[in-house]
Amino acid sequence: MFDLDKNNVVLITGANSGMGKATAIELAKTGAQVVMLCRSKARGEEAAAEVRAQSQNSAVELMICDLGCLAEIRDFCKTFKERFDRLDVLINNAGVILPGRHITKDGFELQFGVNHLGHFLLTQLLLDRMVKSAPARIINVSSGAHKVGKIHFHDINLERNYSIWRAYAQSKLANVLFTYELARRLEGSGVTVNCLHPGAVATSMGVNRETGFGQLIMTLLKPFFQTPLEGARTAIFLAASPEVEGVTGKYFYKSKPVSSSRRSHDVDLSKKLWEVSLKMTGLEP
Repeated sequence: MFDLDKNNVVLITGANSGMGKATAIELAKTGAQVVMLCRSKARGEEAAAEVRAQSQNSAVELMICDLGCLAEIRDFCKTFKERFDRLDVLINNAGVILPGRHITKDGFELQFGVNHLGHFLLTQLLLDRMVKSAPARIINVSSGAHKVGKIHFHDINLERNYSIWRAYAQSKLANVLFTYELARRLEGSGVTVNCLHPGAVATSMGVNRETGFGQLIMTLLKPFFQTPLEGARTAIFLAASPEVEGVTGKYFYKSKPVSSSRRSHDVDLSKKLWEVSLKMTGLEP
């Protein structure tokens, strides 16, 4: 039976705030070794201290990586493998949504680059550890926004027709397509792959940390949103519950499998995205 304890290793991206931190706290309470992947060392150290204190688990580690930089992801995975000989749960939680078009260090549109490509590369480079650790679980945090998303292969970086929601919806559809395709490819390996819609959650994801843009609207909307812990419940369920042992290739909302968009089930589309993602991240087909 799948049951987290001190012998298990859990990796959570974007774990220094919001749902990521809430997920880290709850999973650290199981006694598992929790690795918090964060972009900011200062914010990460503060969050890691909070996770250790609230979970009463000292086996919580901070590791730094910018998911918007492919070289940093490669370096992180190399270091992670040197320090850990197993990986039982990978939660691809980190996400970005910012007003205005931004690009990653590699020149990709930021939301697609971080929300999809960064996690695509990270997952691919850690797969051998997960297969070795099986039964293991991969959880991708998507969004209901995927239902209006399209993959704009002709302009995947949205250089000609950018809007914040067009970019975000594309990246979230990519999360679901990636989940389904990876689940098919890992069938029989003992590694399950599922994704989820957390619902509307009061986090700082839509706030520009440099300018503060978006802070006012987030403050005004906060009473109508879920708390980070409420939003994290489905990810926690998928990471630790024996109820989903062996369940793979599903889209969850409120800890139950639900239907995703028709487009997200297009196998040809998911295969094309897979090949394009391999090329964009510099992996061999």
